[in-house]
Amino acid sequence: MSTLAPRNVAVLGATGSIGASALDVIARHPDRYRASVLAAGCNVEALLTLCIAHRPDHAVIADDTLYARLRDGLSDAGLATQPHAGMEALDTLVAAPDCDVVVAAIVGAAGLSSTLAAARAGKRLLLANKESLVLAGELVTEAADAAGAEIIPIDSEHNAIFQCLRSRQAQAEVKRIVLTASGGPFRGRSRADLAQVTREQAVAHPKWSMGPKISVDSATLMNKGLELIEAHHLFGVGRERLDVLVHPQSLVHSLVEFVDGSTLAQLGLPDMRTSLAVGLGWPARIDSGVGGLDLLKHPRLEFEAPDTEAFPCLRLAWDAMAAGGTAPAVLNAANEVAVSAFLQGRIGFLSIPALVEDALAALPAAPADSLEVLLAADAQARQLTERNLAGHLSP
Repeated sequence: MSTLAPRNVAVLGATGSIGASALDVIARHPDRYRASVLAAGCNVEALLTLCIAHRPDHAVIADDTLYARLRDGLSDAGLATQPHAGMEALDTLVAAPDCDVVVAAIVGAAGLSSTLAAARAGKRLLLANKESLVLAGELVTEAADAAGAEIIPIDSEHNAIFQCLRSRQAQAEVKRIVLTASGGPFRGRSRADLAQVTREQAVAHPKWSMGPKISVDSATLMNKGLELIEAHHLFGVGRERLDVLVHPQSLVHSLVEFVDGSTLAQLGLPDMRTSLAVGLGWPARIDSGVGGLDLLKHPRLEFEAPDTEAFPCLRLAWDAMAAGGTAPAVLNAANEVAVSAFLQGRIGFLSIPALVEDALAALPAAPADSLEVLLAADAQARQLTERNLAGHLSP
């Protein structure tokens, strides 16, 4: 057992699926790690339950109106956990000297502020919030490099690449990075087949247990598009060295091809605890609670090209990455608005890529030389897409 004090870990998005996986791994190593900060968006009851189980120093609810309920709930449970509300409080806590590791798992652009705060403070940043890099990739990576922060990606695909490269930066000997995609619940369907799919069908992912927004992104293949942009920033590679293969078994999480003809791949069961254990323990390996991969039970590994005609979101992400500047921010913002409307039953599944394409056409890429410019593009794209919803509303 280690004689050092456990490292303090802030788990942002603690009530989501990645947060649950992170807390599971942390609980397996009480001598190494402790959950010192737990943060949630608006699910105060779930946050209170986690506080009782893990007894953090601080609990943060993003919704200011729920502060009193959080404070009173912590008091009623007899906990010494300090209550906080709002994103500014969260930014302060992740940048504090007593926070060692930050698990950034807040969904969407809402996670950007705390991700930047952790990067600027030089923390080990376990990054599951891909939207932060899509929206402001250069700013995040530059802040991390300047402060000496360690960014370890937690998405299974980027974590696989990280392991194959044994670092965050691709070197000159890397010829190609290939991200794998499960294909989602609608793999093999034509565009016409997708016109009537429901919310329930879209969130029923065949391999991964994820929140509704990410599940819909997987169904449209936008999730893979966002991951391409993320990989571009994480590993410093351009469009010509990035590719996607559909791999329905979800056992090969990504591949790296080198200039000598060698290809390295990382394989494992589809469980986020593996990536989180890599992030927490790196460069050491620690128990994740995930069993090993028995290839005799999985004798077939299949790969196919993605269908960008049926799933145009992937093509739109390629286009946004090629355009650069504010285009990825517009792509992400329009997609968040469209997916939210779909989950509310306001629009159909095929309206998601249509709305994103409209936003990219209406808001051409501009230079993205500051966070203010990117946030303005994000806001403009959201407003435009909200207005455009009227032309796509379901009967």
